[in-house]
Amino acid sequence: MVATTQILSVFIIFALALFVVRIGAIALRMTGLSPDVASFQAASAFSGAGYTTEEAEFTVSEPSRRTIVIWLIRLGSIGIVSALATLLLSFINAEGEDFLTLIYVISGVVGILLLARSQLLNRALTPVIELALDQTTDLAIKDYTKVLGLQSEYRVAEIEINEDEWLANDTASGLDLSEEGVILLGIKRNGDYIGAPHPDTEIQPGDTVILYGKEDRLQELADRNEGDVEAHNKARDEHKNILAEQEIIIDQ
Repeated sequence: MVATTQILSVFIIFALALFVVRIGAIALRMTGLSPDVASFQAASAFSGAGYTTEEAEFTVSEPSRRTIVIWLIRLGSIGIVSALATLLLSFINAEGEDFLTLIYVISGVVGILLLARSQLLNRALTPVIELALDQTTDLAIKDYTKVLGLQSEYRVAEIEINEDEWLANDTASGLDLSEEGVILLGIKRNGDYIGAPHPDTEIQPGDTVILYGKEDRLQELADRNEGDVEAHNKARDEHKNILAEQEIIIDQ
């Protein structure tokens, strides 16, 4: 006889594991991580994979995120061990019906995975989890992907500055970056970070600048050579057209 109780236990543990990862991902997103990064780091912490990346270091650099990651690691270690133990018991008690038990387990796991990937379930479950976390924690929702419009054509990009480039040896105000629809968010220099730099802070060769703007403009800026005034004027005219279109939307 197939060990129904043990198999059902595996399904429940597996479903709870997915649910815990979902809660962890939403909690991390509420601390300011993007949805993609939050989902990956939650799954990584729960599984104990522990990928050593800049994203992982950034995730654990903030106390509230570190607490979330610790709990995911603890719950993950318990869940994985329990699932393996229950799965082993299901085969021990299967009494010669190992193949049928295996089919049930695989079918159930596939079904749970398909359900977890359902966009309908995601849309229904995410607001409920967000509301529960909002009521029971001090986390504030700061989904910067939506706030900055990063899901559309706008991006935050890091650009390394070399000699003989447009961005080198000048200031944000001197380069008229704002006239091109680009905002200077920060500068990395010799291991230090200059956040929200003054418009008159000079950008030097060897710096890495963090810029916000439309993706095609950021790419063009990264490739623009020193003294290319024609490209600057073209970018400024394009931004004026964008501002004119936005004025129409505002006036509606």
